[in-house]
Amino acid sequence: MIDPVAVTIGPLQIRWYGIIMAVAFLLGIALAYRRAERNNVDPNHILNMVTLIIPAAIIGARLYYVLFTWENYRADPLEALAIWHGGLAIHGGIAGGLLAGLFYVRRHGLPAWKITDILAPSLILGQAIGRWGNFINQEAHGGPVTEEFINHFPLFIKKQMYIDGQYYHPAFLYESLWNLSVFLILTWRWPRKKTDGEITLLYFILYSAGRFFIEAIRTDSLMLGPFRVAQLVSLALIVLGVGGLAALYRKNGRLGALKKE
Repeated sequence: MIDPVAVTIGPLQIRWYGIIMAVAFLLGIALAYRRAERNNVDPNHILNMVTLIIPAAIIGARLYYVLFTWENYRADPLEALAIWHGGLAIHGGIAGGLLAGLFYVRRHGLPAWKITDILAPSLILGQAIGRWGNFINQEAHGGPVTEEFINHFPLFIKKQMYIDGQYYHPAFLYESLWNLSVFLILTWRWPRKKTDGEITLLYFILYSAGRFFIEAIRTDSLMLGPFRVAQLVSLALIVLGVGGLAALYRKNGRLGALKKE
């Protein structure tokens, strides 16, 4: 097992999870900054925006997790503040970050769809990197598998997926690779997009499609009765994404026709 603590300085412990998430944030910010420069958006808006988005995403991720696991915090509500004990949900983080970003966009009169298109590839790249923090913590894995199955993976993954005498699906890896694929698709599509908002909605559709199937093998899903919450949210985002794309394309088509006239 990999030690989750990377460095200890006196009483201070710096964990690999925190380092990996910091790298994810920094790479995402750098990518969005460069894309803003290339698309006639003041990149300083990106830097200013992330000072709101990052804490809002962390708060949103924690609130979302606590909401669906309240029974674990009912006896000691203050424990809900202890995010260092684990318990962050990506859909809550996306919601929190989106609300903060839209607040900033509206306040400064920026084109909302264009800004979210700039940020979407950074977000999915950050998610791809961030799943390796789950790997270090031996979390976000799937159900039990045989040693014969896990032998298909590199040795370091096999060792880390051996938990309490049992091998488990490296679901974190499946999602990381899927997210990286979505990042590459969005990057390829960017110069070919027909209208602002297309990249954002493609992000919701593609990420959600992968997450829906990967969630089915997770052992730590948040539940709403008999249903996995992440699957319900993923289905809703796919429907909204497809509907939103159709609406944008129709609007873009009408505008194109009017310009030709």
